[in-house]
Amino acid sequence: MSSKTDLLTLGIETSCDETSVAVIRGEYEVLINSVYSQVDLHAKYGGVVPEVASRNHVVKLPYLVQEAMQSLKLRLSEISLVAATYGPGLVGPLLVGLTHGKGLAYGLGIPFIGVNHLEGHVFAHRLTQPEVEPPFMALVVSGGHTSLIDVPQYGTYQLVGMTVDDAAGEALDKIGKMMGIGYPAGAEIDRLATLGNPDTVRFPRPMIGSSSFDFSFSGLKTSVVYHLKKNPRERPEDIAASVLASVVEILTKKSIEAARRFHRKHLIVTGGVAANSHLREALTGAGKERGVQVSFPTRSLCTDNAAMIAAVGAFRHQQLGQSHPLSLKPDPSLSLGALAIEG
Repeated sequence: MSSKTDLLTLGIETSCDETSVAVIRGEYEVLINSVYSQVDLHAKYGGVVPEVASRNHVVKLPYLVQEAMQSLKLRLSEISLVAATYGPGLVGPLLVGLTHGKGLAYGLGIPFIGVNHLEGHVFAHRLTQPEVEPPFMALVVSGGHTSLIDVPQYGTYQLVGMTVDDAAGEALDKIGKMMGIGYPAGAEIDRLATLGNPDTVRFPRPMIGSSSFDFSFSGLKTSVVYHLKKNPRERPEDIAASVLASVVEILTKKSIEAARRFHRKHLIVTGGVAANSHLREALTGAGKERGVQVSFPTRSLCTDNAAMIAAVGAFRHQQLGQSHPLSLKPDPSLSLGALAIEG
């Protein structure tokens, strides 16, 4: 086994529509983190088309691996470990990255680690602020996930709450489509909201008064549909601000309360929606008021990327002595309870 400082891990992420390849040294040093976004390809469909995503992963992934090696002046034979996402996500895209990663590991005769995408998002924080160690509460909020996870230590997780329908980012994308913003809508809604009045419409805050830490955003989406039909001339800026006010209040209240309920002094927030400026401001402010320190990865590590996948692989191989058999199959519904890996 390589030493903790010289281990070179190649990470692969293809769970949805981003094709990403990264190389990290040790457990923290990101040497390269390349991300090819297929947003423009899927925008005309109003969302991700799995077959289109898969075909483009097939084309782009080998190129990104080769480009990473050339950029770092490395030979593939110098790689110590391969880590690839095997779930959750879209089965076709997952299969492309997983198969490529296992093939590289087999050809090079090196260990392979299959990575849970949700754990990857937790480790995006570790790459940004390694000094902030567990225990802490984690909010993973993106287009595919909205989950509260208690992290007593890395490698051990308890699902505290999750969405019962749409993820927060998914709801924002669907609302953006109704508004004529296009796909994806998150960044544009964030921008428009800065110019709007959040008190224009009091959209519902589903489950905000519930004793559980689960989330629901489909009711908000439905409410926006009816409002837009009745008020087609409402300023987009005001709609965006009012929608975000609802989403942000729900996420903020439940996340801070979960951290306090589990006696966690630190909350980390990660995933694509964690890049939202309104959410960052609200959570940081609420955390200060309630005695919870709130941290976010850099924005480039909030969205899907292979550096976070490589970081999980390096940790699990180095600290826990784990690896995966090459018979591993993609699991589009992979849960946090499936994180244990045979050594």
